[in-house]
Amino acid sequence: MSQRPVHIVVTNRKAQHHYHIVHRLEAGIALQGTEVKSLRAGKVNLTDAYATFLDKRKLELWLVNLHIAPYEQGSYANHNPTRPRKLLLHRRELVRLRSMIEEKGMTIVPLAIYFSGPYAKVELGVVRGKKLYDRREEIKQQEMERAMRRHEES
Repeated sequence: MSQRPVHIVVTNRKAQHHYHIVHRLEAGIALQGTEVKSLRAGKVNLTDAYATFLDKRKLELWLVNLHIAPYEQGSYANHNPTRPRKLLLHRRELVRLRSMIEEKGMTIVPLAIYFSGPYAKVELGVVRGKKLYDRREEIKQQEMERAMRRHEES
């Protein structure tokens, strides 16, 4: 089995800063034609996006608030930029995710969107929000490590 080439379109850099990432997984994403073209051009924004089960009775995970800009050469068939998009996962993964996010304070956020060969994929993270003091502590640690490296270099 050969490895497909991976082309990263966008990453959620703030996710590391705002959340403790508990679990990562890869999911396919159901897109329309003009969405794929916009995605290949890099016209996507992950800022407020998250994944959720819209219907509590169904095992369907949806990506909400992901903004994919309308395709410039698109006509009347252009897509709605912020429509909910279905994520493609195996049933056992969906059951596991549902049980994980029922825990208090857990949510699912997209960490990256990329193409694996011809397929659009989303890297999802099951996350817990960091408190303000956790973020400050992390910044302090990073500054200390930087100072140590600078001191070693001189």
